Amino acid sequence: MERIPTGIEELDEMISGGYPKGKLLLITGTPGAGKSIFGLHLLHKSCKSGKKCVLIATEETPQDILMQAKILGLDLNTCIDNGNLIIERVFESRTESVEQASQFGSGLEVMEIDILERVKMVPNDTDVVIIDNLGVYALDHNTKDFRNLIDTINHILTNMGITTLIIMDETANALTHNVAEYSAYGSMKILIKENPYTSLRERYLDIIKMRSTHISLELALFDISSKGIRFRILKSSGL
Repeated sequence: MERIPTGIEELDEMISGGYPKGKLLLITGTPGAGKSIFGLHLLHKSCKSGKKCVLIATEETPQDILMQAKILGLDLNTCIDNGNLIIERVFESRTESVEQASQFGSGLEVMEIDILERVKMVPNDTDVVIIDNLGVYALDHNTKDFRNLIDTINHILTNMGITTLIIMDETANALTHNVAEYSAYGSMKILIKENPYTSLRERYLDIIKMRSTHISLELALFDISSKGIRFRILKSSGL
């Protein structure tokens, strides 16, 4: 199976060279665990190699995303300038809708941005799509409808041959009974655990599944530095 590099060399080694090309992958975790940074690595690597990428940003402005990427040594500004990266401003559209509705006494009960319409508008020549964070839509759907949403996104983008990374917060994943993990071709979870020997909190990546890929059942320990994500050693899942 053809692979697309993740932008993190150690992760590529763990999953046979990268994410399965043209498939939908899922990464979940708690706030601050580093989920979005995995997405930034993929965008940076893909754009720099000439691939066309779309980031559907539901929780941050493009300015904040670009600033975070630059701090991590993953400058995406040139990718915007040369047309290799498009950032869909879903977060801003959502907040503007809330502001407009509040002026008419509607409170926060406003029609959400149709995420499927955003997906359908992805250009045909796109190679990579990242949706960060799809979990914001979990509150507006029951489990069955959310599963249908994931499956529809998967169907649209996979048929276009696009490699897709969906990022979700762990709260939304639990709220929807982890149904996104069943739809995804590959699923990864970030855990933050206390090391019993040092009493320090550490980040681990658990590769739950990756079809057509030999994966380890062990947790992979990683750090986040000024150079982004760097994996250190593999730890037993019994830690």
